Parts: sequence; structure tokens; C-alpha cells
Amino acid sequence: MNTEQRTNIKSARRLVVKIGSRVLVQKTGRPDIRRMKSLVTELSALQRDGREIIVITSGAIGAGMEVLGLKQRPTKLPELQMAAAVGQSRLMNIYTDLFSAEKCTVGQILLTHDGLKDRVRHLNTRNTMLTMIRSGIIPIVNENDTVAVDSIKFGDNDLLASLVSHLVQADLLILLTTADGLRRKLPSGRSVRVKIVEKIDDSILGLADGKGSKLSTGGMASKLMAARDVAEFGTSVVIANGRANNVLTSIAAGEDTGTFIMPTMVTGPDGMAQRKKWIAFFHRPAGKIYIDDGARDALVKKNKSLLPIGIKKIEGDFGVGAAVEIKTLDNSLLARGLVSYSSSDIRQIMGKKTSQIASILGAQDYDEVVHKDNMVLIPH
Repeated sequence: MNTEQRTNIKSARRLVVKIGSRVLVQKTGRPDIRRMKSLVTELSALQRDGREIIVITSGAIGAGMEVLGLKQRPTKLPELQMAAAVGQSRLMNIYTDLFSAEKCTVGQILLTHDGLKDRVRHLNTRNTMLTMIRSGIIPIVNENDTVAVDSIKFGDNDLLASLVSHLVQADLLILLTTADGLRRKLPSGRSVRVKIVEKIDDSILGLADGKGSKLSTGGMASKLMAARDVAEFGTSVVIANGRANNVLTSIAAGEDTGTFIMPTMVTGPDGMAQRKKWIAFFHRPAGKIYIDDGARDALVKKNKSLLPIGIKKIEGDFGVGAAVEIKTLDNSLLARGLVSYSSSDIRQIMGKKTSQIASILGAQDYDEVVHKDNMVLIPH
């Protein structure tokens, strides 16, 4: 195991800690106050030690189930949103009381993916979070399940944790679940904890079971996807058991706890430019553009924009400014970017020279389909 990489965690200053539903809520659906108190005590101690803390909390729907007397997680959207609305206030009251006992101040932030996609709201959210942590306030973040339809269906806040990590340029993302990390099954049938992952590839993703529970929707697969998104851009990740004693203290000390996922890209002091991160991670792709080898080399080796001549196929219907995935013909993700032309226009000009755009479309607003300034290459 690479103990040096683990040791580097000790110097991580800005921590995003995502606490899953099954960590916070008992099997009965009631909030586990004792466990929450233990985690709050550790988080408060880390802040007093000079760390900057952002908490991503799940558990609103579970807390709402307790208040409403529900035994099973609702399946209909209005009932899920009702439980979230009731439970979020209950959950936040618990956090406020527990942190107050530790002489710590917290503030609630409710987010939606669409809100982060909007550039102005994105920057406002980032500035608010940074102002809070610089003022010694711990942001407690959750998706606004009462209005965000996709959030109730997606990943138990694992995606949100990765997006917030990008937003605040976190040094370390901690994903707390009820497993002691990723596990690999041996030929004997016994499973062992994976202590360190150098890169999340298909073989690592294959170790995940992908299962959630009646109180949550996220499994190990969603955690690995979230971890990959941030590790590829310079943030360390630890997946660990949030019900273990002193788990956060152990992780922050660089001890052998959970599964440590190494960052696969070393960034400068400012990391990736925030606008590039906004393009890469805060837009749901509206379509896909498939390019030939010549276009791939132009993008990767020569830092060029994507021209129509290199496009072989597109998928989806989208307008100007939409986010797309740029893929090679073998379906490998190469980049994400914002298009200068609509899908209908791209279908007409793909495979053509730039000089032909005006004659085909009747006008030529841009030479490129995706300008290099509006594109982010995805490391592999």
C-alpha cells in the first residue's frame, strides 16, 4: 500500500464529507442521534484543528419517514417530496443542536443540479460556501428534494458530493457509508477490503454491487463514479464506514481506514480553472458527438478546437450552447464541451470543410463546432 499517499491526507485542509442515509438513519427510519452526535464531535474537532469542513448530508427522506410514521420509503414522487420537505427541517434542527453543543455554527444550503448548471447561480453558490468556511461556518448541504426530481432518483447525493468538491476545490472528499470500503472477493469466497485504488477503471467498477436500500438509493457504484470524477482532477477520496468509531479522525490522520482512491492528476495551486470545471461537471450532456482519429489528435495533441470536418456522427437534439460529450468512434469519452451550433446544423455540416459552412447553412457564425475554450479534455 502506498503509505506516502495516505500520509499526504494529513495535510488536506479543505474537506468535503458526505454522510449517507444508512449512516444517519436507523433501520426503523428514525435518525440515529447517537451516531450523528459522534460524527459532529469529530467534525467539530477537525475544524478546531484548522480544517475547513463542508458536510453533504443525506437522510431528509428518512427523517421525514419518522415524523410521518412511514415504515417504507415512498415510491411516488409527491410522497417522496413531502417526506423530504418534512424531514429536511427535522434533520437540520438536529445538526444545529449538535453542532451548537460543540460551539460550532452551521448553515443550510439546498441545491439542485439545474441551479449549479446556471453560471451566475453557480458562482453565487461557490462564493457563499467559500465565505461561510472562511468565516468559520460549516455549510450543511443537501439536494433540494422537494423540487429536484432527478435528485431523488440519483445516487444518494454521491453526485452532489463530487460537484461540491469541484465547486470549492476540495483537497479531500470523504464518502461515508455502512461498508468499510470497497471489497474484492477472493477465489475462496471470502472478501477483503481494497485498501488503495490507483485508478478507477472498469475492473474497479466491476467490484461494486450497485445496490441501495429502502432508506437510500446509492450503492458502491455511485460512490465510485463520484470518486472517479474528482480523483481525475486532483482530489483525494476515501470511502469508509461512517458507523465506525473515530472514522473521520482516523482518515484525517492518514491511517489505514476504508478505501483510499488516489488522485490521478496533479493540479497546480488553483487546480483546474473554475469555468472549465463548470463546463466539465455541472452540465448534463444533451447529446454526443463522435469524431475520427484526425480530430482526436487535433484536440489532444495540438490543443485545437473541434471542426466539422472531423465529426462522423452525432446523437441527440440540442441547441446552441448545449453541453455535449465528445467521443471517439470506439465510444471512449474524450472531452466535454459547449457547442457553437445546434444539432440540426451540425448534422448538415459534419464531415465538411469550414469554408463550406456558409454555403450549407446560409451563414457562418463560427469556424468551429466546439471552441477549445469551451472544451475540457477528460483524462484517462
